[in-house]
Amino acid sequence: MNHEEIILRAQEYIANETDPSFSDEIKELLKKSDWKELEDRFYRDLEFGTGGLRGVIGGGFNRMNTLVVTRATQGLCDYIKEQFPKKQLSACIAYDSRRKSKEFSLATALVFAANGIKAYIFPSLKPTPVLSYAIRKLGADTGVVVTASHNPPQYNGYKAYWNDGSQVVPPHDSGIIEKVLKVKSVKQISKTEASSKGLLMEIGQEIDDDYVAMVKSHLLRSYLFSETGKSVNIVYSPLHGTGAMLFERIMKELGLNVLTVPEQREPDGEFPTVSYPNPEESAALAMAIELGKKTHADVVMATDPDADRLGIAVPDKTGEFVLVTGNQLGSLHLDYIALTLKELHRMPPRAAAIRTIVTTELQKVIAEKYGIESFECLTGFKWIADLMRRFETENYDFIYATEESYGHLIEKEVRDKDGISAAALTAEMTLYWRSQGKSLLDHLEELYKEHGYYEEKGLSFYFEGEQGMRIMNSIMEDYRKQQPDQFGGLSVICIRDVKASTEWDRNGRIRKIDLPKSDVIQWRLEDGTLLTVRPSGTEPKIKYYILCHDHNSDLSLSKEITRKKISIIEQAITAMVDSHRI
Repeated sequence: MNHEEIILRAQEYIANETDPSFSDEIKELLKKSDWKELEDRFYRDLEFGTGGLRGVIGGGFNRMNTLVVTRATQGLCDYIKEQFPKKQLSACIAYDSRRKSKEFSLATALVFAANGIKAYIFPSLKPTPVLSYAIRKLGADTGVVVTASHNPPQYNGYKAYWNDGSQVVPPHDSGIIEKVLKVKSVKQISKTEASSKGLLMEIGQEIDDDYVAMVKSHLLRSYLFSETGKSVNIVYSPLHGTGAMLFERIMKELGLNVLTVPEQREPDGEFPTVSYPNPEESAALAMAIELGKKTHADVVMATDPDADRLGIAVPDKTGEFVLVTGNQLGSLHLDYIALTLKELHRMPPRAAAIRTIVTTELQKVIAEKYGIESFECLTGFKWIADLMRRFETENYDFIYATEESYGHLIEKEVRDKDGISAAALTAEMTLYWRSQGKSLLDHLEELYKEHGYYEEKGLSFYFEGEQGMRIMNSIMEDYRKQQPDQFGGLSVICIRDVKASTEWDRNGRIRKIDLPKSDVIQWRLEDGTLLTVRPSGTEPKIKYYILCHDHNSDLSLSKEITRKKISIIEQAITAMVDSHRI
């Protein structure tokens, strides 16, 4: 962008932003002639990705601020009014502990109200899964949660939901974006006027109560809690987010001993004790693990700021805590659910489980063992919800869904990942395997001995700004111009380009794939390894996923072989990405 283009965009933003703290930022940048920073704030508008709208908090069209939020909401209002022209519409709004989350949620609710759409808003911060549940329970037509999930503290975000409690998918996502781009002005109304007209309603305690009862109703062996619940000690951290109240309540009602990390219990958008409030990161669980060691906890759990993700660590035989990956926990969940349904003679006739295309293939093997059909979908829980919607018309019986990034779903009443219900099931699963004289790690090893060793690794490469977007695009274009023959010395035998809806092998056989178009490429290597690359839909990064497997009679040898392969492939990928930075 040249300076004149930047100035015009900046002036437009300043004229329309209602929060002076954001418009003053831009005025100061213009005063200092900070063209690099201004270009980053205005070279594009934030777009809906796999997780909705997400960006750094600040002034500008490429930032999260009141103007961007209210314009997105006005576009959402215009779209749903067009979709349901004769209906009295309503929306649910929730928010997490991040900076400006409460303000953005109220601004969102008031735009809904100004458009004649009744806005149900939570009076205090709430986990994302509760928002999804509330949409379905209240019969709302749409919903919004203001959150940036597990991103660093400078981020915030805005996830839009449809009337079934799931994040929006095509054609609705592109339809909303189209409306947002056409927004010339945002309808405004005061909180007092909205309330007096009955267009702004607080969501009461009954939704929490119903949600808690629903989570408990999906536990499979409730007798375990009454018989042995007091024997298990759980250390928990909400990582300064929304999880503590409902997590502690459910665990207490189940009769479990929970000790919450005191320094991380209170909501705080600065996330002062962690650099990255993500339960996928070992550093985020460090304080919980330290407390777990001191108190001899049986399991350490952590949820991210909006409590839709769950991470755990469990002690090994030496007492050292071992982090359980999202892939591993998902595999343990699916195996436990399937085993229990079979033992209790409750396996539904058309049982179905869902995983994303970058989630461990161990889950497909486990599903096949129990006669469960395993479905795959694109990355992002909105695609899992899309499949669940399809199940309702095709008579499949949903039993479980998961993705590698620590997202799990036990119940059908929620259509997004749910760290709270996943924690309750994990507690039950811990009790069950203890009753069998085993730990979660013991049973994980049993799964590996039965099905072979599976290990996965994700790689993320960051590219900031407009130049970064060009680099990421060039990486994907170069792959499509000349597909690699090998990675780390292992030949590519099959290629799947989701954007082209095509899969082909080295013998020239081509077939169409039944997935929505997305900028994703996958390679199957000669040893069965699956590699995936995709640009992130919510952050300025490109992501690679390495899924390896080896089945040897010696499990320790399989682990060694697999880890060496991952290391070699990682080096090859890193070298290729670095060549594009030059």
